Amino acid sequence: MTRSTRAEMVQRLNAAFDLLARGHTLAEAAVVMADEFALSQRQAYRYVRQAQGIKRPLPAAVPTVPITMKVPEDVVVKLRTHAQDSGLTIGEVVARAVLRWIAQERRHG
Repeated sequence: MTRSTRAEMVQRLNAAFDLLARGHTLAEAAVVMADEFALSQRQAYRYVRQAQGIKRPLPAAVPTVPITMKVPEDVVVKLRTHAQDSGLTIGEVVARAVLRWIAQERRHG
């Protein structure tokens, strides 16, 4: 069995959140989730329990594209350390840094 993508997880969590917001019990929501997403009852229940902990639907996940680039080794070490310390993925750290840099260039360019 393959792992769910981030987009699939967000979609399922939002669906579970919606079911709970509409007044379904945990058990009812788990049954609907299992049917709608072809999940086991156990996995559906996990999504519903997790959805109980969020205050609003999650933003839709944006598809990502893998890239390969070469950077100095010391930069990679710092990047990995920062990603681990911040709880973000390396891709999220790089994406945020690039977007911030582009925004600064537009203001100064």
